[in-house]
Amino acid sequence: MATSKSTRSRKTAKDSPQPENSANARPFKRPLWELRLYVAGMTPTSIRAFENLKRLCEEHMHGAYKIQVVDLLERPMLARGDQIIAVPTLVRRLPTPVKKIIGDLSNTERVLVGLDLRPAGGWR
Repeated sequence: MATSKSTRSRKTAKDSPQPENSANARPFKRPLWELRLYVAGMTPTSIRAFENLKRLCEEHMHGAYKIQVVDLLERPMLARGDQIIAVPTLVRRLPTPVKKIIGDLSNTERVLVGLDLRPAGGWR
């Protein structure tokens, strides 16, 4: 009799609905955005670029981002690694592929398309 109870218990557990591959299932994790903003000093354009970037990140990336501001007046050698030719320049390092956007990031639509947060507009 004890055998049939344990068999019944195993059968009940086996028959209960469980998600497929539940042992391997992981909760959905948003990608982490790694962004690097290159500036040359704390000019009004640099400040505006940072403020625009921060606003876009809060609205569209919901906390899943890191921003590193690189002042090329203090660390000019860092421009070589990302091939910076103008400032301010935003470099999206992650998710790949690397993307670059030059300017103060005030054109929200252009920045969202450039970061692949929004598809480009239709054919004209």
